[in-house]
Amino acid sequence: MAKTLALTGNEAAAYAMMQINPDVVAAYPITPQTALMQKFADFVADGDVDTELILVESEHSAMSATVGASAAGARAMTATAANGLALMWEIVYIAASTRLPIVMPVINRALSAPINILCDHSDSMGCRDSGWIQIYSENAQEAYENTIQAVRIAEHPNVFLPVMVTLDGFIISHGMEDVTILEKAEVKKFVGQYKPHYPLLDPDKPVSYGAIDFHDYYFEHKRPQADAMENAKGVILEVGREFAALNGRELGLFEAYRMDDAEIVTIILGSTAGTARPVVDELRRKGIKAGLLKLRVFRPFPAEELVEAIAHAKRIAVMDRADGMNSIGGPVFSEIRAILYGRSSAHISNYIYGLGGRDIDIEMMKSVFQDLKDGKYAEQALYLGVRQ
Repeated sequence: MAKTLALTGNEAAAYAMMQINPDVVAAYPITPQTALMQKFADFVADGDVDTELILVESEHSAMSATVGASAAGARAMTATAANGLALMWEIVYIAASTRLPIVMPVINRALSAPINILCDHSDSMGCRDSGWIQIYSENAQEAYENTIQAVRIAEHPNVFLPVMVTLDGFIISHGMEDVTILEKAEVKKFVGQYKPHYPLLDPDKPVSYGAIDFHDYYFEHKRPQADAMENAKGVILEVGREFAALNGRELGLFEAYRMDDAEIVTIILGSTAGTARPVVDELRRKGIKAGLLKLRVFRPFPAEELVEAIAHAKRIAVMDRADGMNSIGGPVFSEIRAILYGRSSAHISNYIYGLGGRDIDIEMMKSVFQDLKDGKYAEQALYLGVRQ
């Protein structure tokens, strides 16, 4: 039977990990992820899990240990943030390309320099083409649910790719709220027993990982990885429906909020969706056809599904909490504009916001919708909330 607890986002993700009970977890602290691993270490110390917790000397080592454990046949997890994810960079690609179903909460934080420990999406967006599935959380409840579902998604035989579950640093990771938690037995049954495809330690079926692979076969090994990413869309929906049978909440590739006839629309990742939603409601009460599309899954990118969801939109504001540094706009904007090219006459503007933890409030969101209402359009990104 489900129960409600007051948890931070970090605690919610750690609670999910405890209920999953992975075989191996590699840990190295970095703000604002540290409290997540501290909480999970408490579960280990209290005997709530029988996980082998490996304390390593760096994030590069954390991902390396997780890769080794997963290749050996273990259900393996880790967690990180920002500069820690950057230090994992080499091994992040190895994890994906060797098709290891690792699950890793990423607590979104700005990358240095200047040194900053607060939220933006520059860390996970730096990994967007690494071959990892990316699922973004709006709140602690979603952080909990996404972490559990990620295990099933990663381990599905048509996928076998690693998954990062993101939650906004401090905004979600350290903010406390009510979280509905399933019984441990329910989660254990939902995730099931891990059955590795090609365990490294099976002497009857010897395999090699990370072998040298030049032009003769490298391309053929990368293409199935891309196919697996495409397969993941259907698996994510299937797992979401099955999870909804447990708690009544179905999470899809995105949430279309008041989108049926929406003409002015914002597209948002993460916690900022909670700031935009009441603005949409207020505009609707005034007879303005406003809508919000909260993108939950950024990889695989749900291109066809998004085109259909925003079919009625005349003006779209894409909100990016990371700058693409390309003089055009952020990473979400670039992909949205690409999928709508030749398919929509809607004007699409990009807003870069919230870098380094800069707050975005109701008034800022109102200004974005006002720009949409007034037909304000810019070829290049608009920087929301930055001092001139």
